[in-house]
Amino acid sequence: MISKLLFGTAGIPASCIAGTTEKGIAHVRALDLDAMELEFVHSVNISKEKAPTIKEIAEKNNVVLTCHGQYYINLFSLEKEKIEASKQRILNAARIAHACGAWSVCFHAGFYMKQSSEIVAESIAKSIKEITTILNNEGNTIFIRPETTGKQTQFGTVDEILNISQEIETVMPCVDFSHLHARSNGKYNSANEFREVLTKVETSLGKRGLHNMHIHLSGINYGEKGEKNHLNLTDSDMNYKELCKVWKEFNIKGVVISESPNIEGDALLVKKYFEALSCG
Repeated sequence: MISKLLFGTAGIPASCIAGTTEKGIAHVRALDLDAMELEFVHSVNISKEKAPTIKEIAEKNNVVLTCHGQYYINLFSLEKEKIEASKQRILNAARIAHACGAWSVCFHAGFYMKQSSEIVAESIAKSIKEITTILNNEGNTIFIRPETTGKQTQFGTVDEILNISQEIETVMPCVDFSHLHARSNGKYNSANEFREVLTKVETSLGKRGLHNMHIHLSGINYGEKGEKNHLNLTDSDMNYKELCKVWKEFNIKGVVISESPNIEGDALLVKKYFEALSCG
């Protein structure tokens, strides 16, 4: 279990000249950050053979690894083959991430396809149960995390993600506060709304939920239909300072991953602000 709130980057920091995963992990530590997300969003770009080296380097540098699975996932496709392919993509990401020593793997679970939330949730939960059963049988203990999503066509409200997390032991939420802000066309950006989210986490999952959080944060551009694109925090209206205060208030633990275009700049911005609060 992670003992405090850690901060890191979505992928290799832009200022890492070598640009390899190994160098990226070491660079994260040199920046005085604590975590790095393996970006498997287009493909699983680390081989089974290379994974133990990644794990060793992360442990040596005391950097916690998380993982973002592929974008090409829809566990509620109208085509069965696409659901099966999506399950295999999640399994592949989870297996390699676990071999790298990663703590958590997140993904966007699917789309509504003009169906009700209940129907979609039932189908997605069924697939995730199948995925976790396979991984558990393999001895793979990585946390599987469907993510809150930024567009209204995507499955992934807080309630939907928490319901699945309640059902399955090795499933926990990935809470993207920027996505919640964009999906609601500007809501979820005040202290009371941030408290509402964390209260739901605690009500659904107990203190275990608050002490086992995988969070995404960035600035974000949005409209009536939700997310358009990510921005740097200072170029957006994302109220990260109030968010940090609420994180402190709830004493959450886990990993915060910056998904801003300037991934390390915003990771450091938020970490320094949060830690200044911690020092009182």
